[in-house]
Amino acid sequence: MKLKFTKMHGAGNDFVVIDAINQHIDFSPAQWQRLGDRRFGVGADQILLVEQSAVAGCDFRYRIFNADGGEVEQCGNGSRAFVKFVVEKGLTVQSSITVETKGGIIAPRLEADGSITVDMGAPVLEPALVPFDAEELQGQRQGRDTLWPLELELCGTRETVLVSAVSMGNPHAVQVVADVDAAPVELTGPLIEHHPRFPKRVNAGFMQVLGRHHIRLRVYERGAGETLACGTGACAAVVAGIRRGLLDSPVRVDARGGQLSIAWKGEGQPVELTGPAITVFEGEIEI
Repeated sequence: MKLKFTKMHGAGNDFVVIDAINQHIDFSPAQWQRLGDRRFGVGADQILLVEQSAVAGCDFRYRIFNADGGEVEQCGNGSRAFVKFVVEKGLTVQSSITVETKGGIIAPRLEADGSITVDMGAPVLEPALVPFDAEELQGQRQGRDTLWPLELELCGTRETVLVSAVSMGNPHAVQVVADVDAAPVELTGPLIEHHPRFPKRVNAGFMQVLGRHHIRLRVYERGAGETLACGTGACAAVVAGIRRGLLDSPVRVDARGGQLSIAWKGEGQPVELTGPAITVFEGEIEI
């Protein structure tokens, strides 16, 4: 079939966005993988589907497939692209919408200055619900947070890293590093992603604190590898930093692909993610 799509990005985190309301979409993981392939397909970190929602009070259903073909629960940068897409395509006349995702309900809105803010919901901090297996581990308290030791096998030697386990509808393991440019993201990112204590795998975040309201961040994403930005990763990093006593809201997050802003008032409160969403081009592909 010929598939119509729109290529978009949020701070360099790039997407193929598909209207699945006016097109019938029923692809296999291999087809999603081909679509996300940068040599044999369109190329993207994630593929985003716009569908009708069967949930009362929700305007749309939002589905996310990683470049490896697997479906995931949440994508913060993608949610900004999502709301821009449905407005540009005339699928809604509202600037603020409610969206069903596999990881919960989110509420993105277009701001007057063209940026997009998303209510990402409250973070999940209970290890078992992240999910993270903390059984028989001795965590270290820092502020209101617990840092969990993860043993990694590196070239025949064992190394322990301390992480905060946070879910933003998808699981994150956040560690603080002295310099994100020097952080071994490509080396340890895959080991953390596939660590057996994270039964659904995990996104590995590497955070450098520059000030009470400013961090730099790199994220090795589950099923996609390192991306230029990760919206839920930025949310998880800021939540971890605030709970550790290192940060105060709001926080500017500098990713390799651009800048995001995160606001969080504390436990039980939703995290707000603000940043850009850019339409790059539209096209068709035989799939």
